[in-house]
Amino acid sequence: MALLGEAAMILAFDIAPNAISEHDHWHSHEHLHERMSIPGFLRGSRWSSKDSSPRYFVMYEVSDLETLSASPYLDRLNNPSVWTAKMMKYYHGMNRGFCRLVFSGGYGLGSYCLLLRFSPDPEHEVALRDWLARKALASLHKKTGLVSAHQFEAALTPEMTKEQRIRGKDSGVDWVLLVTGYDKDAVGELAAAELSVTELERHGCINLVSCIYQMEHSLSRTEIEIPDSTD
Repeated sequence: MALLGEAAMILAFDIAPNAISEHDHWHSHEHLHERMSIPGFLRGSRWSSKDSSPRYFVMYEVSDLETLSASPYLDRLNNPSVWTAKMMKYYHGMNRGFCRLVFSGGYGLGSYCLLLRFSPDPEHEVALRDWLARKALASLHKKTGLVSAHQFEAALTPEMTKEQRIRGKDSGVDWVLLVTGYDKDAVGELAAAELSVTELERHGCINLVSCIYQMEHSLSRTEIEIPDSTD
């Protein structure tokens, strides 16, 4: 199985250039560990692109959508650490969506990915969903250089929390396609052909943002020490 849960939080954002080094250190050594200690969080991964904006794509795989509206997660968002509160001030253009997984093919995550964020044209939504599942994504993971393909759809509106108030109001995420692979050229060819902006718009995608990212860090819940709540 490629993904670890039935839902995911998808984030795409930029960081002030003078804070990039500290952001990456904080995210790897505090934030990912903190998030993975929350019940229902299964794996977090950070991806980046030095040539595109937004620079960062972060995905938190969770057991179900309810994880993202439950008190353990909301309590953490409303009580950020001192370091987290500091880093929130450097975030720009945050796009954040609580999404259900509607299609998944392949196994594992490759080190490169094509991330496509868009909305469906209401007049073509049913046909677009069918085309993605039956044709566009169905066998992508079997192509040389690729390992997995997924489709997400926003299903829950994030609450306003203290973290968001510090960095400013987030923009939403609607539909997302994520294709991962071990070969950067294969991912690039996909972005230029089968899942190009032109091809996706032809099938009813609007407000499309396409970007290729490389994974920087991945951490799963099984890899961290979770404090004993009885202590």
